[in-house]
Amino acid sequence: MTTSQTLLFHHLYEIRKGVRQLVMLTLPIEEMPTIVARLNLDSVAYFLQPVGATKANLFFGRGFWVETARRIVRKPLAQLSPEEDFILGTLLGYDREQQCQRYLVQSNRVAPFAIAAE
Repeated sequence: MTTSQTLLFHHLYEIRKGVRQLVMLTLPIEEMPTIVARLNLDSVAYFLQPVGATKANLFFGRGFWVETARRIVRKPLAQLSPEEDFILGTLLGYDREQQCQRYLVQSNRVAPFAIAAE
């Protein structure tokens, strides 16, 4: 079993238990057919976002969450607006306070050193 498959099974368990609703993994393209086949077998919603010629971001989880992420992620992640980045990070379950700090810095509403001083 590959590391990607191990991660997939772990995240599928978390989704089934309600611990996580949306997951993003960056995987080599050659591993995608196996991973996607498993998602289809388990009836888990997903979408792929190419990242260069050899990798892709795989978003998967509960249907409404995946569809929301699909509508936000219409360009490379590095090109997301501060608002899009904030929403996606929050959907993925990243620390909300860190997401707020990241948003404020990215939107030039507060200097990075002001956040670190707290």
